Amino acid sequence: MTKPEWQTIITDCSKQAGTYRLFFDSVIDTLAAILEKRDAAEEQFEAEGREILVEHTNKAGATNVEQNPILRLINDLNRDALAYWRDLGLTPAGLKRIDEQSMKQRRKSALSEALKGLGG
Repeated sequence: MTKPEWQTIITDCSKQAGTYRLFFDSVIDTLAAILEKRDAAEEQFEAEGREILVEHTNKAGATNVEQNPILRLINDLNRDALAYWRDLGLTPAGLKRIDEQSMKQRRKSALSEALKGLGG
């Protein structure tokens, strides 16, 4: 998917979860860019035969088997994206954290309410 398509999806998800704020647009933009790169890496991984392990020849001429660098990139991009999904409240843990923070902000102390009542 393209970055604008991801931006629309992420924004819609945020609105449905009730976590969307206009000032999150730059975070949404960054997450969309990460997901676009991840999608491109997945397409390349698919096109190259989905090899999990590949042979690599080092400077000394020795050949070693290592994890496919494209697969490593996909995993890194997924890890990065998950952090952004969480920060936007679009994972169970992220939503719980945002809900708890918003509840704490709305909560008023009994003393504050009593003093406000005395002030007239």
